[in-house]
Amino acid sequence: MIDLHCHLLPGIDDGASSMEEALSLARLAVNDGITHMVVTPHVHPGRYENDVRSIRPVFEAFQAALVENDILLSVKAAGEVRLSVEVLTMFAAGQLPFLGEWDGKKVMLLELPHSHVPPGSDKLVKWLLDRGVLPMIAHPERNKGIMADVTKLAPFIEMGCLFQLTAMSISGGFGVEAKRLSDQMLDNGWVTVIASDGHNCDRRPPVLSEAVRAAAELIGDSEARRLVWGNPAKIIGVY
Repeated sequence: MIDLHCHLLPGIDDGASSMEEALSLARLAVNDGITHMVVTPHVHPGRYENDVRSIRPVFEAFQAALVENDILLSVKAAGEVRLSVEVLTMFAAGQLPFLGEWDGKKVMLLELPHSHVPPGSDKLVKWLLDRGVLPMIAHPERNKGIMADVTKLAPFIEMGCLFQLTAMSISGGFGVEAKRLSDQMLDNGWVTVIASDGHNCDRRPPVLSEAVRAAAELIGDSEARRLVWGNPAKIIGVY
């Protein structure tokens, strides 16, 4: 399996706090059947001041530590970019990290605030699309505004955005409402990727297998597999 959203890089956001914890998380992922991960630290101006340049040395140290500790995990680096006006200037400066590509566009993991969908979000998405960047909306099923009114997803669906569900939402770990919306999105064929959004070993581990089993009960084994292998592989270029 491939996990396109996780917070394993140590010390740069609210994920792993040390290299030791990062390696423990990597071992958990491998034991769950994950072979490839894209580490996606928060890029959140004013809170987590990460960009392509600051992420690179931390990622390289993590990658080297995996090799030194014989952990068979293929890793790449990107970021979880918070929706904000700063995205415009970061794009112009070449500071935004991308997951990979989808149908000729660069894929960027875009996070909405958890509380609502800000007015003008669709305009920022269109601005990105016009510049060859395709947003993948991170964990929309955990957004309170979308939970209350699923039609708030409509502009993003119409513009062709990709959508990433959190594994624990599908398996029930984020509550009844997140699972209900996850199931609805899976049933409607709106989901591109299932990812762990793993942060730590106990409460939010980087595992996918339980979610894949739950998704398979709704959409079948092959479709569930596509969300943790076929589509992620297309994005990061693994065949």
